[in-house]
Amino acid sequence: MILVDWQLRDRIARGHIKIDPYDPKLIQPNSVDIRLGNHFIWYKPGIEVIDPYNRESVASEVEETHADSFVLHPGQFVLAETLECIGLPDNIVATIEGKSSIARLGVTLHQTGGWIDAGFRGTITLEMANVNARPVKVYAGMPIGQLVFYTTERAEKPYDKKGDAKYLDQHSATLSRYHGNRKCE
Repeated sequence: MILVDWQLRDRIARGHIKIDPYDPKLIQPNSVDIRLGNHFIWYKPGIEVIDPYNRESVASEVEETHADSFVLHPGQFVLAETLECIGLPDNIVATIEGKSSIARLGVTLHQTGGWIDAGFRGTITLEMANVNARPVKVYAGMPIGQLVFYTTERAEKPYDKKGDAKYLDQHSATLSRYHGNRKCE
């Protein structure tokens, strides 16, 4: 079941869903708007192959900045953080969706990483791309997306109880930690 505005306010007030900083004006009928943080990280153009099992490969040839705004160029891919840090209990999951007004500028918020598990804590790393033919400027603090919350049965082993929760308590735009997985042979 998708939580609606009054349920969201209730779960936040009772501490079941944690959002920091929390602004009640960001509650929508079926979601909570989230804002863009000020940390951006991206790969420099090049021909070096990124090997997801090799930490050095994933972390090489990147640039990052903390800034009040960022110009996303056509075809550019950038990781960004949300301003809000969230915390979910063991029976609520969330998805992140882009705001229509931002999508109409050609900016996507996530490639495939739009699922937030029960038990997750931290900021959300956005996987932003500009599919427009023109650059688009985004600003820290602007509503950039929305979280949709769903109730579920209680997870037996929520994200915060997993031994391999690679992104638990992240507080910045975070590069892939796929190298933490075992390579299939």
